[in-house]
Amino acid sequence: MRVQVRDSMRSKRAKVAGRAAAILGSCALAIAASGFWMAVHTLVLSPPSAAQSVAAIPPPSGPIGTATGLPIPRYVSLKSDRVNLREGPSKDHRTSWVFQRAGLPVEITAEFETWRKIRDSEGSEGWVLHSLLSGRRTALILPSRKAESVDLLTKPGNRGDAVARVQAGVIGSVRNCDGNWCRFSGEGFDGYVEQQNLWGVYPGEKVD
Repeated sequence: MRVQVRDSMRSKRAKVAGRAAAILGSCALAIAASGFWMAVHTLVLSPPSAAQSVAAIPPPSGPIGTATGLPIPRYVSLKSDRVNLREGPSKDHRTSWVFQRAGLPVEITAEFETWRKIRDSEGSEGWVLHSLLSGRRTALILPSRKAESVDLLTKPGNRGDAVARVQAGVIGSVRNCDGNWCRFSGEGFDGYVEQQNLWGVYPGEKVD
């Protein structure tokens, strides 16, 4: 009799334990589902934090060169004292002009494989090998509206004294530009000039 009672009690306990486990399982599923939908709700309604978001890459502001992926147009300078300007992108094309001034600023307007189409400050255009060009930024002084020369200042923004007077056509290195003024240096001069007085830097362009 005791054996039957004990067996009956064990059976009842097992059933209770089974029901409790089922209830706990249902609760766990409900909690998990609730957490999932709360996570979905948070993702949908809450914007990602700065740490979570991937930095967006701004789209290019203009055309991109097919050979280099760099902006077109862009300024560079001549690397050699003798650069043949050709009518087309190969050595089979006729030489239309020969530059004989290293450091001359030129503007790249097109690319084709190892060739670059360039333009100088006077509007002459043609093709040269990329190996004859340098990424070093140079510029030349443009004639101002009032005179054929401009003053270089000790500080940008008309806040400094004149340190030199530079003639139109003089070439120098562009050390930096803030969009309005550039530090411009060469043999025997070093100072600040208004960016609008230089050919070799775009209006508003910043150069470090």
